Amino acid sequence: MYELSGPSIGARAGLHHPSGDGLRRALDVGCAGVAALLLAPAALIVALAIWIEGGRPILFSQLRLGRNGRPFRMYKFRKFRRDCDAGGCPLTLEEDGRLTRVGRLLAASKLDELPQLWNVLRGDMSVVGPRPESLAFADCFRNGFERLHEHKPGLFGPCQVLFRNESKLYPSNMTAVEFYRNVLFPAKAVIDLDYFSRRTLVSDLGWIVRAAWMIVSGARTKLILDRRPIDMRKR
Repeated sequence: MYELSGPSIGARAGLHHPSGDGLRRALDVGCAGVAALLLAPAALIVALAIWIEGGRPILFSQLRLGRNGRPFRMYKFRKFRRDCDAGGCPLTLEEDGRLTRVGRLLAASKLDELPQLWNVLRGDMSVVGPRPESLAFADCFRNGFERLHEHKPGLFGPCQVLFRNESKLYPSNMTAVEFYRNVLFPAKAVIDLDYFSRRTLVSDLGWIVRAAWMIVSGARTKLILDRRPIDMRKR
């Protein structure tokens, strides 16, 4: 149903010119390095909270699709119970029963993604890029969507902002995986291909700022909502 044609997006935009790649890599290392230093206390608190609530492991790792379709191991803070089946649903849903109490806060604030700064420093990911997809959706990259593999997956980007509340979009009359394959993935792919065909360093910085504000405001809202019932009982 969705098919894209024409010359390579990377070729049209000149994104793979050595100088362009070098500048973007410098931006990645600089941003990820500074963020890792500034957010180290927050990461330590998250790790401690996970350990207190459910013990080890603190981190969750999974193979994801990287540039040119090559798998790499991506890291997150663990937000599911330790006894969850590794072969379960590859998507996180609203009111997902696998989430721990700490995991719900991490999912809402996106703090579970802090360890991906290591992936950026390693060169597996970029600060801005399409989200790294699970291997479960590798077959979705066809009919032109395989061009997404020309770009490093990233922490931030248009779809990470626009679909921030993706878990609320899944309907009850269709399985989550089916809905993602047939509706969400194509929608995201079209948006990403349009953006990354004309991206600039300035526009990338704009999406970093938008995503950072989204995370900060989202975490603050989540904390207020979580505390509201407690405050009401105290009155």
